[in-house]
Amino acid sequence: MARKKKQNNDKALTAKRRLVTHTNPKLPVAEQYRTIRSNIQFSNLESDVRSLVMTSSGPSEGKSTTAANLAIVYAQQDKKVLLVDADLRKPTAHFSFRLENHIGFTNVLTRKVPLLDAVSETEIPNLSVLTSGPIPPNPSELLASKNMDALLEEMYEHFDFILFDTPPTLAVTDAQILSNKVEATILVVSSGKTDKAAARKAKELLLNAKARLLGVILNDRKIEDGGSYYYYYGTN
Repeated sequence: MARKKKQNNDKALTAKRRLVTHTNPKLPVAEQYRTIRSNIQFSNLESDVRSLVMTSSGPSEGKSTTAANLAIVYAQQDKKVLLVDADLRKPTAHFSFRLENHIGFTNVLTRKVPLLDAVSETEIPNLSVLTSGPIPPNPSELLASKNMDALLEEMYEHFDFILFDTPPTLAVTDAQILSNKVEATILVVSSGKTDKAAARKAKELLLNAKARLLGVILNDRKIEDGGSYYYYYGTN
């Protein structure tokens, strides 16, 4: 029992560290997320970007943590934000925000549950999360369906900003499919980890899918004074 309690405490602490823009908004790394938000907003002066895909070339490059924190800083602007865990193979949003995942994105896509019934509120004002729901046998087909098109239009009716956390681009086609449907896409790469050829290939696949690729976030870039981590945003 004590061991299980320790594991739960460790998970809660890990989740807290991931959501730095909420737990420690004055840290420099939190400011970098706000800078990313500003760069996205200034990418189109005629209208706001309302839907965004966050992806990476491979696994464990910080994509989901970046998506969660970006969603938070948008919510801190008093925008109604929906973070969608569209990684229907290895979902993580329910861990980060400590939510149940019995009902979610897949239930809505298959029209078994209405959108607003599947959305979970978080402790962060203005931020809602649509967890993945049960892992389906055919994620790519679900995302490419007409149901997905109709669902995106419904999301626009209820939320100001919708952020999709998708699987790595080189692993499956899910990110390419969704990037063709939303207004913008960002690629996350990890400093010292992401292979340059892999990043170039991911970019090529997204552009071939007619994604509007706004730029790249460089994750885990160490600085000299104390080894802190910063996030950088660079336009395409």
